[in-house]
Amino acid sequence: MLCLFDLDGTLIDSEHGIVACVKHALAKLDVPAPPQEELREWIGPPLRTSFAPLLDHDPVRIEAAVEHYHERFHTDGWREYDIYPGIELLIQRLLTTGHRLAVVTSKPQRHAAPIIAHLPFGDAFLRMYGPHPNSAHSEKASMIAAALADFDADPADTVMVGDRRYDIEGAMTNGVRGIGVLWGFGNRKELELAGAAAIVAAPAELDALLRP
Repeated sequence: MLCLFDLDGTLIDSEHGIVACVKHALAKLDVPAPPQEELREWIGPPLRTSFAPLLDHDPVRIEAAVEHYHERFHTDGWREYDIYPGIELLIQRLLTTGHRLAVVTSKPQRHAAPIIAHLPFGDAFLRMYGPHPNSAHSEKASMIAAALADFDADPADTVMVGDRRYDIEGAMTNGVRGIGVLWGFGNRKELELAGAAAIVAAPAELDALLRP
């Protein structure tokens, strides 16, 4: 089976790094940051989509905010994450049972690549898919389609694992089974409304679900 994994909120808890970079970008533009709980909702959607309402949908200010975000992420933010408990064991077991693994993330490749390279199980992923850094869209559907083509994989023998509706919606667009996880930044209602084929609360549950 081809197993596609989201990165933020699925493999790693990146809240600290992402939120710190968002606050940095807004401070550079002299814009007050939303409360911490609201900033958690920024993890998953494209940055430009989240910045727009705070910056009066001004494309020049939005691009400036994105650039300020990237500046801090490049130096510090990419290292500010934790691996979710049980994920490393899950990846090892999936490899042992013969699954092929790849990452499909809304993070630009230049940000996702060093994170994956430094994961203790980073070598398990045969490919990584991320949007163009100038894109205003997460493009999960098109990235999943690219993965299916690259691996010559049958959608019926593929899963997309993620914590937000974008992962599930992208999977469904391609006829792929979307599995929602509850240890990230989404919630059960969001994943159910998106059409998740299954929802798991712990990596061990996902391991059991994907066993041959």
